[in-house]
Amino acid sequence: MIKVTFDSKGTNLVGNLYIPDNLSEPTPAVVIIGPMTFVKEQSPTEYAKRLVKEGFITLTFDARYRGESGGSPRNYENPMAKVEDVTSAINFLISRQEVNANNIMGLGICAGSGVMSKAASSDQRIKVLATVAGHYRDQESDLAWLGTDGLAARLEKSKAAKAKFEEIGEVEYIDAVDPVRTDVAMPGKAVWDYYGKWAEMGKWENRYAVISDIDLLAFETATAAQKIKQPYLMIHSDNSFIPDAAHRHFERVPGNDKKLLWEGQNSHLQYYDDPVVIDNAVKNIADWYNQHLH
Repeated sequence: MIKVTFDSKGTNLVGNLYIPDNLSEPTPAVVIIGPMTFVKEQSPTEYAKRLVKEGFITLTFDARYRGESGGSPRNYENPMAKVEDVTSAINFLISRQEVNANNIMGLGICAGSGVMSKAASSDQRIKVLATVAGHYRDQESDLAWLGTDGLAARLEKSKAAKAKFEEIGEVEYIDAVDPVRTDVAMPGKAVWDYYGKWAEMGKWENRYAVISDIDLLAFETATAAQKIKQPYLMIHSDNSFIPDAAHRHFERVPGNDKKLLWEGQNSHLQYYDDPVVIDNAVKNIADWYNQHLH
């Protein structure tokens, strides 16, 4: 693994580049974007380490505002900024002599699935797309996620936080996760069980900038799905996040060169850190990529 840096709209991003041993020619590369509030050491690394063994160069990176990457305010969740960061990651990859610029693959995990879908819908340098346990965004899924009152409350608080930030420069924060409370960015015991251990290790910060919700809740993936032209593999399950939204997202993608792998009872968080589940997912992803090499 090589620590790398690259620019995204004037912000320095830090990533980990994985290169297969004994390369003899430019090689296909995969750019990976992870879940909401992620840092690169979490689920993206699990996929990167496995995909490099399948012969792919892989890049994980901290998006703006989190981890080792720059950007202010910290812990600001902005999906469209992440789309820009994916574009910048591709710019970086194609600048590397080891990379076959005609074979750039995209992989999104959870909320990263929507980000990567949006990036692929406008950047044809992404030749093949795969998404895993996606959080796909339309009005129905947002209502299923937060409810009518919850959406309205979060947006109202975010607007007030933005007004304060613009007036006096103060950033208002809440916890990103909590085992019991619902007034956090990502409520739920299962989410806490995953992220809490990273916070305890000091490798992930349990903070969320309240101004994020203005940008987060404006983000939708339905339009992007309708514009995806790349061969597309979706991996999801009955117990992954909002399965009905995954079906809608998949159905919106045009064409026939797409595949839905519905993996029964796997839980959402198993796609983050369960070795057996990830091994199987990576095998299917690698097979899909290899079928579509240029």
